[in-house]
Amino acid sequence: QVQLVESGGGLVQAGGSLRLSCAASGLTFTAYFIGWFRQAPGKEREFVSVVDRGGSTTVYADSVKGRFTISRDNAKNTVYLQLDSLKPEDTAVYSCAAGFRLATMRSDYLFWGRGTQVTISS
Repeated sequence: QVQLVESGGGLVQAGGSLRLSCAASGLTFTAYFIGWFRQAPGKEREFVSVVDRGGSTTVYADSVKGRFTISRDNAKNTVYLQLDSLKPEDTAVYSCAAGFRLATMRSDYLFWGRGTQVTISS
């Protein structure tokens, strides 16, 4: 059974930082690209970032470029998303997902975690 479990969310002030983790099990981790998406209240889920299987190629949404950093540790079956210079508009539920492409569209991902809440106060 494939499981993706996010952790690391919380409440921080604007300008602060968080590190999210996505721990995977039940799949051959190195076969998958791992992406992060977020969904704010009343809005559609949007792409945040994705990392390739080896961790060398990454893509970011324009809204987070330069502030967020994605990385992976294949020995630990875990992907990280470092969130710096946080803004109130970054408030959302952040979810990770696994797929077979370096993709930005939700439909390209096969497995999803339940998400972790990130709240940024102004």
